[in-house]
Amino acid sequence: MIHLITGGQRSGKSEFAEKLILSKTSNPVYMATSRIWDDNHRKRIEAHKARRGPQWTNIEEEKFLSQHDVNNRVILLDCITLWLNNFFFDNENDDDKTIAQAKEELDKIFAQDCDWIIVTNELGLGGHPGNDMAMRFNDIQGTINQYIANKADIVSIVISGIPLEIKNTLK
Repeated sequence: MIHLITGGQRSGKSEFAEKLILSKTSNPVYMATSRIWDDNHRKRIEAHKARRGPQWTNIEEEKFLSQHDVNNRVILLDCITLWLNNFFFDNENDDDKTIAQAKEELDKIFAQDCDWIIVTNELGLGGHPGNDMAMRFNDIQGTINQYIANKADIVSIVISGIPLEIKNTLK
């Protein structure tokens, strides 16, 4: 099962995802994808960690999610935007390579026998980016979000802390 949770920045996506996974398992896996850029970002990561209890298995992985065997587990992957950002900057100006690597890695993790709850950002709702690099990233993010949503069994969007289900093939 794949459940994609999207929404704007600070919309409550992660909190919704954490509550959802705890309703499904008492032994959740949290797969964090962010690099630490500065002290402010470190504080945001620490706040996320502080929200979680000791029942969580934490995995920090910037890019190669499939290196971790999570078969027969329920995994919260948070978040696709930060994960994709790592490929984007490592590949410099090769957007096609970024998309290809991301899709290849997603196909590998989706082949594992487990349930995925995936958090991403809906960047297109925030207006038009002010520079070429941000516009390129928005386009890549939109492509990857659509790729995941197409494979997902359930897709939800969170707006102001309220989740709305927009796709469910399991009903």
